[in-house]
Amino acid sequence: MDKCVLDANVRNETGKKVCRKLRANGRIPAVMYDEAGKATSLDVDSVAFNKIWRSITKTTLITLKVDGKSYDAFIRDTEYDIITDSVLHADFFVVSNKKPVVRTFKVQYKGTAAGVLKGGFMVKHLPEVKVKCLPCDLPERLVIDVSKVEIGDKFLVKNIGFDKKITVLTPEDAVLVTVAPAR
Repeated sequence: MDKCVLDANVRNETGKKVCRKLRANGRIPAVMYDEAGKATSLDVDSVAFNKIWRSITKTTLITLKVDGKSYDAFIRDTEYDIITDSVLHADFFVVSNKKPVVRTFKVQYKGTAAGVLKGGFMVKHLPEVKVKCLPCDLPERLVIDVSKVEIGDKFLVKNIGFDKKITVLTPEDAVLVTVAPAR
């Protein structure tokens, strides 16, 4: 996926009245936090934000451009109004790409297990995997191909094949998927 870039403006005024006025003008109030805990109030274009927000994962690093400076950031949290289908507020977490982060990935499966095609059924044992690496090295998603798993076989965490820059914190002998025989 291409690098997502989002333009933002620093805002000096805060409060409900100011935020309502921003939303009426097609802007979303936001806050940018850095690793030291310092917060900066921002506003972003709602159309551009929604385009990015709806197409990324929690581990996707975006480029946040604020007053001519670029920051690598995660969208940490959003306040969403389900009735109006709009984002009311966003929180960004700026990272330096010098300190590793720990993230948990929900495992997604691709393909149909060979054992399932022979009458077995797939059993998912571990729903997520925890990794540690620099933010710039984080994969967007964790998708594993189970098409070669036969009846009685196990797909282990060590079979995923992560990049050498990524440290897997989940035990490597943990079972992700097995294919059990039909009864």
